[in-house]
Amino acid sequence: MATIPELLRAGRTLSVEFFPPKTPEGHAQLDATLRAFEPLHLSFVSVTYGAGGTNRDVTREIVVGINDAWPFPAMPHLTCIGHSRVELEAMLDDYVAAGIDNVLALAGDPPADGSPAEGDFTYASELVDLVRARGDMAIGVAAFPEVHPRSADRAEDRRHLAAKLAAADFGITQFFFDPDDYLVMIDELAALGCHTPVLPGIMPMTNPTSIRRFAAMNDAAFPEELAAKVEAAVDGAERLRIVVDSTVELCQELLDRGVPGLHFYCLNRPEVTLGVVEALGLR
Repeated sequence: MATIPELLRAGRTLSVEFFPPKTPEGHAQLDATLRAFEPLHLSFVSVTYGAGGTNRDVTREIVVGINDAWPFPAMPHLTCIGHSRVELEAMLDDYVAAGIDNVLALAGDPPADGSPAEGDFTYASELVDLVRARGDMAIGVAAFPEVHPRSADRAEDRRHLAAKLAAADFGITQFFFDPDDYLVMIDELAALGCHTPVLPGIMPMTNPTSIRRFAAMNDAAFPEELAAKVEAAVDGAERLRIVVDSTVELCQELLDRGVPGLHFYCLNRPEVTLGVVEALGLR
């Protein structure tokens, strides 16, 4: 399997993110989504990791299964929170032994039940260093176009992000709805001498209620006008058209500005991403 940096050097990438299902029905839906995406010849896929390290065994099962059965690499998310150094080393060694060549190193969300976040590491940069020491894996990190919610100010955020990207191989952003947020971030990183490729993360407005909550958690701008249009749709067909059209508009502007690829948060459903890819002529 190719590493993601190799894929990025070869040309623009097209990728999607999945989350680990919790039920048999969820696993069936993920299998159906993978089959629906097969004609797209995806560059790679990623699989998320639960808050506080939950779902880690399911994440591993899905990543290894996809990597073995599908013609594109699967990349696991891995977080600091909820793990000791020994646990993280064991998971990395297991991934290397299973032939996994890419990992997304994240600080991670605190436990969903509100209990204290525990673990030997706090920052994703520490996890990047650990991955480097455990094997020859390509490392991705997260980027927040509108500034990380825990950053003191924009200048500090960009300095830390540039340093993190310099130690990694590529980045993937948190979702955003204004292309200028991404483009300005890239310019600010370049001014700091950072040219590590950063993929824009695209979140179609499929579920305004959930995405509004996600945006609030990350101090990200939320397009209420677009959400209102989606919620006012008279039926599923109109709702799908509105979501696809708005996502195409965002993606087209990013493509026109030369982004290295598009990474879709598809929420384990294929319909919107397939519609966007078709409209953009990226199939």
